[in-house]
Amino acid sequence: MSKLEYNELKIGTVFTKNDDPDPYKVMEYAFIRMQQRKPVVQLKIKNLLTGKSQDYTAHQNEDFREVEIETMQANFIYHNKGEYWFHEAGNPKNRFSLTDEAIGSAGQYLKPNTEIKASKFDDKVIDVELPIKMEFKVTEAPPAVKGNTAQGGTKPVTIETGAKINVPLFINQDDVIRINTQTGEYVERAEKA
Repeated sequence: MSKLEYNELKIGTVFTKNDDPDPYKVMEYAFIRMQQRKPVVQLKIKNLLTGKSQDYTAHQNEDFREVEIETMQANFIYHNKGEYWFHEAGNPKNRFSLTDEAIGSAGQYLKPNTEIKASKFDDKVIDVELPIKMEFKVTEAPPAVKGNTAQGGTKPVTIETGAKINVPLFINQDDVIRINTQTGEYVERAEKA
């Protein structure tokens, strides 16, 4: 575990802080320099063991260590009673689960057999990363109302996982659309099957 300076805690960095053994991942980063004060780094960090996010101010005199995270390919199987179940790619017997809290908002984009990247810390799976763009079938779409472009020409639709997404007015039920799983935004309409 190599030592990190407070200003090296960039987005995506996984680290431990001071005497806290839990691994944290940097979600947002802002370097702030105020007059006559020492500069600080404002962060939004996610505890990779509990899944909870928090705001954190990093100071020069704190002790940060980079954490080695092992990654492996895995497949999503199903969601049941607050747990998401996965198996290691190529080894269906090697299963593991993560709670709703640990998965967070990414859970609304998981569908069976989705290939994901799982992160391991001390031989325990702590986080999963979905593909950035995924395709989903639209299961419910209200009809577009002619002249209804006051909101920029979007409407809410429901995709096959049950998530609600704002899409352009021309998207209809049974269309297949691409969504950015990190932002939850519509990207484009995929070719029809």
